[in-house]
Amino acid sequence: MAEQLAFPQPLHTSYAPHDFHDGEASAVARAMLARPSDWPQGKLVLTGEAGSGKTHLARIFAEGTGAAIHGPRDLPARAEHPVVIDDAPGVAGRADAEEALFHLHNNLAAAGLPLLLVARQPPSAWGIVLPDLRSRMEATAIARIAAPDDATLAGILAKLMADRQLNPAPNLLGYLTRRMGRSYAEAGRIVGLLDTLSLAEKREITTALAARVLDADAE
Repeated sequence: MAEQLAFPQPLHTSYAPHDFHDGEASAVARAMLARPSDWPQGKLVLTGEAGSGKTHLARIFAEGTGAAIHGPRDLPARAEHPVVIDDAPGVAGRADAEEALFHLHNNLAAAGLPLLLVARQPPSAWGIVLPDLRSRMEATAIARIAAPDDATLAGILAKLMADRQLNPAPNLLGYLTRRMGRSYAEAGRIVGLLDTLSLAEKREITTALAARVLDADAE
């Protein structure tokens, strides 16, 4: 009988509030998002590394406030509810998108509705061309998700594995946090490699399997 092929489980990214890891790295940002009435001029930019949980936090904010989530290419010129703009730097250099954000910004401010913009970097690095929009964005308060500490990194690893329906050995998270690179993106990469190797060899994800992944990186 031919060997049966194994296929990865569907990746389901959970954005539920209880699945966000509350750690020191995100504590300040999460507290700021919980109080939009305190935002200067009713707007905030949420920044952080790739994989740091910006989108997750933004979705929690949207769920709690009834905000609509838009990308940089589908911005309305006005809204009657709070707005979240994911990947906000994507408006830069596109005249129609910059103009739409300029009008949306002004209309939300006039209506007293909060505006949350999500980006890896602060607005000064976005490359916005429209002078009036650039000045408004650069005057926006910033909430930053910091680089991960050990507890946050372990929490991120656990979340990524849960999204992939993986059941790691109990001591695996501590083993990985002591030996892997210190970034959110690295956590995502390592979990992906562990998932692929575990599936290919039909083995549980143990420290021995993790050691092989990390040793291969070191070569």
